Amino acid sequence: MKFMKLGSRSDTFYSANGVRSISSEVHSDLVVHVNETRYLLHKFPLLSKCVKLQRLCSENPESSHLQITQLHDFPGGSKAFELCAKFCYGITITISAYNIVSALCAAKYLQMTEDVEKGNLVHKLEVFFNSCTLNGWKDCIVTLQTTKPFKLQSEELGITTRCIESVVSKVISNPSKVSLSHSQNGEREVSDTNKKWWGDDISELRIDLYWRTMAALKSGGKVPANLISDALKIYTSKWLPKISRNLKIVSSSNGESELESSKANTSRLLLESIITLLPMETNSVSCSFLLKLLKAANVLQASASSRLELARRVALQLDEAKVCDLMIPSISNDSDTIYDLDIVLNILE
Repeated sequence: MKFMKLGSRSDTFYSANGVRSISSEVHSDLVVHVNETRYLLHKFPLLSKCVKLQRLCSENPESSHLQITQLHDFPGGSKAFELCAKFCYGITITISAYNIVSALCAAKYLQMTEDVEKGNLVHKLEVFFNSCTLNGWKDCIVTLQTTKPFKLQSEELGITTRCIESVVSKVISNPSKVSLSHSQNGEREVSDTNKKWWGDDISELRIDLYWRTMAALKSGGKVPANLISDALKIYTSKWLPKISRNLKIVSSSNGESELESSKANTSRLLLESIITLLPMETNSVSCSFLLKLLKAANVLQASASSRLELARRVALQLDEAKVCDLMIPSISNDSDTIYDLDIVLNILE
């Protein structure tokens, strides 16, 4: 994974009495409150690079030798602010896919642009993002994962869209030679196997980002439908928990169960999103996978349209079904049967 180092000075930030300061022979003349953290710093290095701090200080003239300013709801919190402050002091900072989003959002918030100083932080971060992050497969995946606390800012800065486009372009460039999953020992499978690692990697994304990525892959028309289906199986097995008849979510990790709650609602939305991504090509999705989705849709009480679509798809491939696949649990309190006969009748009709 690529990274960039900026600055050359050693880190001299320290904490004392609940305040973050920098070791210096020059007395501090600037106090910055970032959320719950208080910083005792200097005007010169910070104001010379941060338009936001310049404006705040000019709007609130100092009443003593210390200028005090507040930065409420700072993107990335004190960690992101301190990274920007260290850049101003010339202290070495490391930028990678793990912090490029928070760093960019923080630098944009502080308006650390070329207008105030050439070679400022925003410019350096954007160059690194465009030339390094977007060119790396794992870098794009990690960057997308870190956008969660910065959803709005990431969209406004184009980070999310550009990362998704980069991921999609890498898969589409030669889907038959890009593997979908990792081997058991953690190493990449050779390209002539049927397993593809890209399905494993993008399965780490939260459902909204995953849906956008898979929708783009489908619309490109260059990834075979069976590979789309295989990738959806990987995501489903990773994120859709096992469902029991009595509307409990059963944890696959420790066997403990908890009653239906917001977790069930999340699972329902995830399931319905996966159903919309199913490729339409004949026999591109196995009947057993469709029936597994139908069972989950029934227990989670997914939308009627989702269940009808799955039933329709199963009906077209019913010759592939096994009897055990058709034993779909009934969740109706009025039913005298353990299994849902109505769904099976709908499929047969």
